[in-house]
Amino acid sequence: MADKRVNPYIVQPVMKALKVLELVAERGHDLSLTAISKRLSIPKTTTFRYLQTLTGAGFLVHDSRNDCYGIGPRFRTIAKADTSLHNLRSIARPLMLELVGEFNETVNLAIRGEGGNVVYVDIVEANRSLRIQGRVGDRHPMHSTALGKAILGFVPAAEQRSYLDQPLMEMTGRTLIDKSYIERQLREVAKLGYATEQGENEDGAMCVAAPILDETARAIAAVSVSAPLQRMPRSLAATAGLRLVGIAQRITTQLVNEYPV
Repeated sequence: MADKRVNPYIVQPVMKALKVLELVAERGHDLSLTAISKRLSIPKTTTFRYLQTLTGAGFLVHDSRNDCYGIGPRFRTIAKADTSLHNLRSIARPLMLELVGEFNETVNLAIRGEGGNVVYVDIVEANRSLRIQGRVGDRHPMHSTALGKAILGFVPAAEQRSYLDQPLMEMTGRTLIDKSYIERQLREVAKLGYATEQGENEDGAMCVAAPILDETARAIAAVSVSAPLQRMPRSLAATAGLRLVGIAQRITTQLVNEYPV
């Protein structure tokens, strides 16, 4: 017998507003207030408030000439971002597995998130009892991670300055927060094509990362290999860096060629 209990934490007006959004998105053409109200069995006055709220938030747009509602720019932006992320992960995953097979260390894929963080969107862990572990969805400051440094090294100077002008958090006792030193480090990243960090984001961890670029050569993501410090000497870090550059370039090429903007 099905469990008909209702989740007491669900906010019903929000759920109904989402139903309105879902209906407009699924139809593929603009709908009138009357049509939406009738289809969802919601009173017109209530439906109107939901439509106005969704329009104000940019998820819907109102065509005043026909008095109908259609999908708005905010919804399209989110849908496009979700598609782009899916494409990135689909292309990167086989190459990440290739890196894990070669180094037997954890491989991470991250994008630049809001608020000056990198957001982990895929992780393939090493087959070792002692390994660097993270979770998809984790966020870390850009300046304390190799992933973030790799991205910052391949964005316009104005974007670098904007990030470095804000207060920089110390994640460990080794986190670099001196602006001039980080700027020199980013110039080196741009020269080498990859970034490294030793214990700046997590004590005892070493990470090497290379940027994934768009068609304008601006970094949109990064891929990294992370390992305990004792398993990643400088020579191996350099080898991993060069390998990551090659992998990141392959991901970039596929993204640009297969999914042009």
